Amino acid sequence: MRAPRRLLLGLTVVAVPLFLALLGPLFAGEPGPRAVSFTLGDGHWLGTDFVGRDVWQQVLHGGRTVVLTALAATALAYAVALPVGLAAAVTRARWLEELLMRPLDVLLAVPSLLLILLVASVFSPGAAGLALLVALVNVPDAARIVRAAAAEAAARPAVEALRMQGESWWRVAVGYVGRSALRTLAADAGVRLTGVLYLVSTAAFLGVGVAPDAADWAVMVDRNRTGLFLQPWAVVVPALLIVALTTGTNLLFDAALDKKGRRP
Repeated sequence: MRAPRRLLLGLTVVAVPLFLALLGPLFAGEPGPRAVSFTLGDGHWLGTDFVGRDVWQQVLHGGRTVVLTALAATALAYAVALPVGLAAAVTRARWLEELLMRPLDVLLAVPSLLLILLVASVFSPGAAGLALLVALVNVPDAARIVRAAAAEAAARPAVEALRMQGESWWRVAVGYVGRSALRTLAADAGVRLTGVLYLVSTAAFLGVGVAPDAADWAVMVDRNRTGLFLQPWAVVVPALLIVALTTGTNLLFDAALDKKGRRP
């Protein structure tokens, strides 16, 4: 499939979950009276959930936390990983590179979800705390990607020439090295955002960062799975929205990078 078609497909796939996540609460209205759990009909066109709430209304309220937490976690991870990775790639001091990267290697050895669950067993993070935890576990891998992508550009003669001209660290590291690695970092950002979405959803599924009865797509999948064969929409709809969000994001980044990489 060519890049324009992938771009159009990605926009189509991601538009629905994004619209529901960002604008859904504006159209949700006031919650109505609760009905019988896991039933269809009676004005509930997607049925009711495990406590008798309208599933469609929960869907309208449930995406904003997932999307905003994932975006915040990805942005925070790169806010730390970019300066650390660029500094490790550009520096000539071996000790500084070791000081920056070796602690991250230790953190990288711990499974991401395990670390989140360990911290959550001591503290009770909300949505902001979950974003910080997910960002923390993504920093080591993101920093290694940044360093690897920037190391090749940092070894070019142009970098030495910039140093001899007395250019600032910012001009060398960001203006040249960072710009040269931009395509690789953009590809990693697309893949990482997808991974962060799955990690946020999994953590929410396990009850980390959200209340057990919160209007959250991942929580809906967890709490309503006991009635899957009685009222499947309470599980299928939020699960499909999470899948569409991650798949559409991947398609968009893939198409954008492919189109950028083609020669006119």
